[in-house]
Amino acid sequence: MADAEPTSIWMQPERQERSGPGRRPGYSREQITRTAVRIADAEGVEAATMRRIAGELGTGAMSLYRYVPRRDDLFDLMIDLAMSEVELPDGPSGDWRGDLALLARRIRATGLRHPWLIALLTSRPTLGPHLLRVHEFALGTFDELGLDIDDSTGLVAMLNDYLHSAIRREIGWLEEARRTGLDPERWKRDYMGPYVRQVVESGAFPLFNRSVLDSRTAHLAPEERFRHGLDRVLDAIAALIPSLRPPRAGRR
Repeated sequence: MADAEPTSIWMQPERQERSGPGRRPGYSREQITRTAVRIADAEGVEAATMRRIAGELGTGAMSLYRYVPRRDDLFDLMIDLAMSEVELPDGPSGDWRGDLALLARRIRATGLRHPWLIALLTSRPTLGPHLLRVHEFALGTFDELGLDIDDSTGLVAMLNDYLHSAIRREIGWLEEARRTGLDPERWKRDYMGPYVRQVVESGAFPLFNRSVLDSRTAHLAPEERFRHGLDRVLDAIAALIPSLRPPRAGRR
C-alpha cells in the first residue's frame, strides 16, 4: 500500500495520536522547534536532527515524529519561528519607502541572529503564518498605491532578492572570519591584502583597481553597506512605480 501524500505541517494536528499502553510525556511543536532553532544557531542546521533534539528534551526520537512527522516539516517550523521575531506595525503607514526600509532592517537582524535562516528560506517553498504576515505587510505597502497584484508581487520579489543576497553574503564573511580566526578587517588586510596589492600593481585589471582605490563604498561597515544597497533598490522601485500605477482617470 502506497504511503499517503504528505500534507503541509500547517494542516496537521498538533500531535498524531497513536494507540497502545503506557503513559507518554507531553511535548509541543513549539518546544521541539525552539530546541531545533537553538541547536541550529549554535552548530548549524545540519546538527538539528530529531535524534539530537530528542536528546536535548530527554526522550526518544520516535516520540517526536508524532508532533513533527518529517524533517521538511521541522524546517518549515524553524523558518516560521524565526520569522515570528520580525516585529512590524499592524499595517503599512502610507510611507511605502519607510515601511520597506523598516522591514528590510528587521529581516536582516533576524537573519544575522539565525545564520541558517536565509539559506533555508531560499532553498524551499514555505508559507507559514509568520512568513505570510511579513509577506502581507510587504504587499500592503504597494497596495496603498493601487498597484496591480502582479506588479506588487514582482516588486516584493525584487526587494527580497536583494535582502537574501546581501544577508547571505554578510553571513558568509562572518563564517569565514570564524573559520580562519580572523575578524573581517584582519582577513581583508592580512589574508587577502597582499594578493590584492599584487593584482593592483600588475595593472592587468584597471576597473578592478578603480573599485579598490577609488570606491566610496568598498570600505563601509556591514550595516552601512547594507543600507547603501537597500537605498539603491528602493530608488529603482521608486523609478518603476509611476509606470506601474493605473491612469488617474481609472482610479476610484
